[in-house]
Amino acid sequence: MTPRSRKATRRTAVLRRDAVVATVPVAVAALLAAAGPAAAGTSGSAGVGDPYFPLAGNGGYDVHHYDLTLGYDPDSRHLDGKAVITARATQKLTRFDLDLKGLKVTGVMVGHSKADFRRDGQELVVTPRHALHKHQEFRITVTYRGTPKPATDPDGSLDGWIPTDDGAFVAGEPQGAMTWFPANNHPRDKASYDFTVTVPKGTTAVANGVLRGQKTSHGRTTFRWRAVEPMAAYLATATIGKFKVEQYTTPDGLKVYNAVDPREATAAAPVLKKLPSVLAWESGLFGPYPFKAAGSVVDRAPQVGFALETQTRPLYDRAPSLGTLVHESAHQWFGDSVSLTTWKDIWLNEGFATYAEWLYTEQHGGRSAQQTFDSLYASPADSDLWAFPPADPGSGAHIFETPVYARGAMALHKLRTAVGDRTFFRILRTWTADHHEGHGTTSQFTHLSERLSGKDLHALFHTWLDTTGKPASP
Repeated sequence: MTPRSRKATRRTAVLRRDAVVATVPVAVAALLAAAGPAAAGTSGSAGVGDPYFPLAGNGGYDVHHYDLTLGYDPDSRHLDGKAVITARATQKLTRFDLDLKGLKVTGVMVGHSKADFRRDGQELVVTPRHALHKHQEFRITVTYRGTPKPATDPDGSLDGWIPTDDGAFVAGEPQGAMTWFPANNHPRDKASYDFTVTVPKGTTAVANGVLRGQKTSHGRTTFRWRAVEPMAAYLATATIGKFKVEQYTTPDGLKVYNAVDPREATAAAPVLKKLPSVLAWESGLFGPYPFKAAGSVVDRAPQVGFALETQTRPLYDRAPSLGTLVHESAHQWFGDSVSLTTWKDIWLNEGFATYAEWLYTEQHGGRSAQQTFDSLYASPADSDLWAFPPADPGSGAHIFETPVYARGAMALHKLRTAVGDRTFFRILRTWTADHHEGHGTTSQFTHLSERLSGKDLHALFHTWLDTTGKPASP
């Protein structure tokens, strides 16, 4: 077995175990404007104030759109990039930052004028020729090149642009977007995207959203993708490889694009065939599917060891199990459409997607969610399951560990048993509707649950989300 990172091992273990046993959207501009002390001055802050990733994102502006033009050679692993970023200033700006790790910046323009820039760790610090006024719309153009390398996360694992034997596996959670394009790299700032990716003929480049076209000339093929719905930077992908491609449109008009490494095609086919039915089942529970496109990218990347819910098109390092497909598909609602406000609240992504696996198993002839809960509760008091509260993992080093996934799902099951199925599923549908294309927090979810149920749920949430150790009673 190829050695795996701590994150990869734990994330995969949780997903596979579970498969076996198995309010108004927050205003992004307001969040960014209040990100930190620098918001009161004329320099945008070097981070949005996330306690787990202090330098993630940037203050002083809100990105509306990324237009990324990339050229990649899998043999030399060389990337040429141009990012055109449309943004709005949330304060007066004489200087602002973008997140970009590695890669050589060859030029920066703000509007039609060259801008001064310097590098400071993962920060690309930009000084425009003229100050930007509060509420001013502006365009940043960054040209860059080099050999992209993955980011190292607090748990020692890798994410971002990860080279493969025929291209790259591009999975950006939580920090990796900055390894291949300059970004406001925090889920608080979501934007639409255009991707134009040129690769050698015979190689496929897969990004988010809808394929707008592809053209081959002089031995190279250019793929154009568009993602119109707001997307956090870590959910963007431009995965490259030699893929077998399947395209179709579902009866309700959803455009599906599956790209599968031929070495994984036989194992992946039975699971990917179920994608439309899985999305239909999840739509029945969680509300309408939130995007115009769907699909999957199944690569062969044994060095990665995890799957990621890249928006509209989840990314798998190998042929996925059905449980993993259900999990990553559920993230399209919980994590992608309804995004995090801080990484501390990641149980809102992973606990919900894990509970979707339990529900799918329960409703398709397998163990009930109660049986899964009981099996987990039987874990000894010194088990990793009880190591920390799901709603506060403590640091970025723990956000992909067992309590976030399994105990987060257990909290949802306790909510379900406390309020009954009818109210529980109403809570989930209201959550995804009220925060569609926006953001959510744990406190917003708990308040919604109390409002719709008419119950005082403080003790329940405190026990299952906020305390360390095994609860005295299931």
